[in-house]
Parts: sequence; C-alpha cells; structure tokens
Amino acid sequence: MSTQSAAVPTSLGAAPAVPLKLPRKAPVFAGETHSQLVRRARKMHKVLTETYPDAHCELDFTTPLELLVATILSAQTTDVMVNKVTPTLFAKYPDAKAFAEADREEMEAILKPTGFFRAKTNSVMKLGQLLVDEYDGVVPDKLEELVKLPGTGRKTANVVLGNAFGVPGITVDTHFGRLVRRFGWTEETDPVKVEHLIGELFGKKDWTMLSHRLIFHGRRRCHAKKPACGACPIAQWCPSFGDGPTDPDLAAKLVKVPA
Repeated sequence: MSTQSAAVPTSLGAAPAVPLKLPRKAPVFAGETHSQLVRRARKMHKVLTETYPDAHCELDFTTPLELLVATILSAQTTDVMVNKVTPTLFAKYPDAKAFAEADREEMEAILKPTGFFRAKTNSVMKLGQLLVDEYDGVVPDKLEELVKLPGTGRKTANVVLGNAFGVPGITVDTHFGRLVRRFGWTEETDPVKVEHLIGELFGKKDWTMLSHRLIFHGRRRCHAKKPACGACPIAQWCPSFGDGPTDPDLAAKLVKVPA
C-alpha cells in the first residue's frame, strides 16, 4: 500500500508541527476496537458540530406535509431546485385534498424543473389521496406508517420524523452513506444497515443533527470526486485523508459556500 507523508490539519488552515504518515486509503484504523471507533466517531462529530453550528434541513417547509412532499421531490435533483418550485406548488395546493384533486398537467408543469416530473406528480397525487382516505389528510408521525406512503422510503420518513416531528432519525442519503464509509465508520452499503450501525455509535438524541452535519460536510468539503482534505477540520481522524488535495491553499479552493 502506498503511503504519503503530510501534515494533517487540525483546524481550517492549521497543521501540527510533526507530519503524520497516513495511507491514502483505509484501513488506517483497521485494528481499532468498537469502543475506539465510538470515541473516534464522536470526536469527529464534535468537531463537525463546531464547524457547522447552523446545520439544518436545507429544504424549505412550514408543515409536515410540505416537508414530506419536498423530500419526495428532492430525488435526483438539488434542494436548491426544490426550493425554487415549492412556493408555487404549496400556494396552489395547500393541503392533501388539493394534491389529490390536482390537475395532472398543471402539477407536471410546476414540477418539470425538478426532473422525473411525471413520476413525481404521480407520487404526490397518490400521496394526497392516501392521506385523505386513511389519515384524514394528516401526515402520520410513525415510521411504520410513513414508509407505506407513495414515494416514501426510510430516508424520506426519517427526514420528516426528525425535522417535522422532533423524532430522532438518521437520514442515509448519498452524502451520508459516502462519508461514513470514507470515515471508516462502516463498510456497509445497504442504507438500512448503515442507519442501524451508525445509530449504535451515537446517542439517539444526536441522530437528526448528525445527519445534517454530515450532509453539510459532504456538500461543502468532503466531495465525492475531490474532497478538500487540506481544509478539513476532522482530517486527523479520517482514514481517507489524501483522497483529495492536502495542501491547505489548494483545498480551500474546493470548499463550497452556498449562496
């Protein structure tokens, strides 16, 4: 396995005086016990908490129904794009009954910018009808009921539970799954297994915000193709340090700051 010697930053723009020799890829921490993994993961989360004090759900919503619909629409597109169309959507369709009775072509026209608009229109209309028929138009607050709704899997259900109902949940989206594997917290790729395994590393009260902080980090620094390793505040605990530029100046150029 090839190795490289590099100064691992302990904070943005800072580096320890003594360089550390770290492999480019895992397993740097392959021999750690479960308790050591828990301590390392929690240290990383503590620093991410300090780095992203404003981490939050980046979908705009005011009700559980709005969040549920927005999350369904976020598939294969960005939260920014969803937030552009939902003000018009929610103004025209303010409740489940309105979604159920919507004119399909009119809704498709609104949702077209999000991609896969026909399938999404179908899901939203079916969702509205089911909520009217079985839940008096109200979004349920139980995981086992949410996952039965059209267009709603565990990821979407946990988004709604954590952010609309205050029920702790881990949201395993593409960013979250990629980062926990890159961090060496798990090698699992199945979202349900990832959800349960990562849940064991943290207290339940931290689950929702853990999801937000990892998603923030994935969008801003720990990119899929070229992570900003030299500008990463948790690099000293990451077995994948070196997957991206380790030079602080080069890495800083990769950091994305949303408008």
